[in-house]
Amino acid sequence: MRRINGYVRVSTKEQNEDRQRIALQEVGVEEKNIYIDKQSGKNFERPQYQKLLRKIKKDDLLYIKSIDRLGRNYEEILQQWRIITKNKGVDIVVLDMPLLDTRRGKDLMGTFLSDIVLQVLSFVAENERTNIRQRQAEGIAAAKARGVKFGRPQKPLPENFFIVYQQWKSGKMTGVAAAQECGMPLSTFRYRSEILQKY
Repeated sequence: MRRINGYVRVSTKEQNEDRQRIALQEVGVEEKNIYIDKQSGKNFERPQYQKLLRKIKKDDLLYIKSIDRLGRNYEEILQQWRIITKNKGVDIVVLDMPLLDTRRGKDLMGTFLSDIVLQVLSFVAENERTNIRQRQAEGIAAAKARGVKFGRPQKPLPENFFIVYQQWKSGKMTGVAAAQECGMPLSTFRYRSEILQKY
């Protein structure tokens, strides 16, 4: 009996997986057979993905929404594709790319065409991510050049900070006591003190 599975991945815990899950349910994947990871695709040490690999058997079927759900690295996507299709004997269907459906063309030509499409798409996906990272880096550099500040603004120092700092520096007060006196964590007190020492 062929088991129909689905795999979903979102990059962070904050991202919503509903779009992928609904797409899988629409093609008949039962909720209990959908494996969901909420973490980056930079490697394959993902608990649900590993569980999926252990469960799938020859002639099972695996649906994924898009090829980059398998991962972000061109070589690794290809490697995982081969493990699933060749080693495990499981069919894969990529919903966003109907050409990537290993149920069709089981002959040599069909397999050959599927492999070529996979390689091209994996390369394009990785190339697009590289371009996005480059555009982000260029955008950040341009913003910094315009004087845009990134990160949270620092809280103003408490009014008693300089007096407490002098007492701590002269050894009259421990760092823990000084931090408590200023109402801040010890690490913050030390960090702000180091900045003060530079001036």
